[in-house]
Amino acid sequence: MLRTLYDLRQSYNVNTEKKVFIVAGEASGDLHASNLIKEMLLLNPNYIFFGWGGDRMIKEGVAIQKHLSELAFMGFVEVLLNLRTILNNFKICKEQILNFNPDFIVLVDYPGFNLRIAKWAKKNGIKVIYYISPQIWAWKQSRVYQIKENVSKMYCILPFEKDFYQRFDVSVEYLGHPLLDEVNAFNDGENHSIQSEKPILAVLPGSRKQEIERKLPIMLEAASKFDSYEIIVACAPSLESDFYKKFERENVKFIKNQTYELLNSATMAIVTSGTATLETALFRVPQVVCYKSSSISYWIARSLVKIKYISLVNLILNKEAVRELIQFDCTADSIIAELELIKIGGGNRQNVLNSYNELIHLLGDNGASKRIAEKIWSEFG
Repeated sequence: MLRTLYDLRQSYNVNTEKKVFIVAGEASGDLHASNLIKEMLLLNPNYIFFGWGGDRMIKEGVAIQKHLSELAFMGFVEVLLNLRTILNNFKICKEQILNFNPDFIVLVDYPGFNLRIAKWAKKNGIKVIYYISPQIWAWKQSRVYQIKENVSKMYCILPFEKDFYQRFDVSVEYLGHPLLDEVNAFNDGENHSIQSEKPILAVLPGSRKQEIERKLPIMLEAASKFDSYEIIVACAPSLESDFYKKFERENVKFIKNQTYELLNSATMAIVTSGTATLETALFRVPQVVCYKSSSISYWIARSLVKIKYISLVNLILNKEAVRELIQFDCTADSIIAELELIKIGGGNRQNVLNSYNELIHLLGDNGASKRIAEKIWSEFG
């Protein structure tokens, strides 16, 4: 028998203040954390949130102590170059957690930082919830033992991750993917779109400065060959608008805080690997996925990573449903060739759309953020 919200409220003392410290270091983490916080506050308005994150978390009432725009370092070389800053961040975060004295902490993805915070928190008697699993099934699988030791509960958002963790007897739940809620909420609201006399070619170059600087010029060079399309670039909300001025060129439009409006209007897309590949699929936009890092970072990653695919779409489906152009294959000519195949009338367009149907079925039902919030409330208060 399903319990009503009233029944749940009567089961717990919602008048008791609960302090939660939450850490999200990237744009996708900020998005998912904000939705989880919203649902947690609906269950218990007396939660008090401090933490690290971005504008979406601020909107939900989190007292942000360090903004994610200061936190995103991409690749092995970039981490080494910013090691002093990163180590100082660990010190600052630990001090803030101790001063805040939370009932528990919620760590959202961002594994290089958050797994170390989890280990420290466990030693200090602080309960740790981990939301959005690090991709340890791809590399550094031995980290599963660290997670088992230090994390009270893992909430993963990819269907195959639950089976992985259960093999190691980790306390884990898969309750759906929160992006389904985000996309459905957009679709259920006013159906915003971007008006254009031409079909739209969307360019999603990522959220970190390093990856944008490395890939966006290549993406725009490829896109420029499709002069019958309007080319629109989605800017990262966490980056200042001036950062994109060096990429400006004729017949290219830049937008900010309108990524879903863009995907809702686009005919095809060039996308940086990451959460954006899944968002693009949920809007049923055929895409080419790109990844390019520094040469040293790439060779290190290639020797360590043990997966066949880099995009979430292909990982979930366990097949190359969308084309991935990685490192040396990530050239303007290669992107152009793949866009020809997925444009309207292209030979691979329908195959991609059919694969998206399979993907949505595998992800399951809506309501992931709500279900996770209820689980946290029932288990941690």
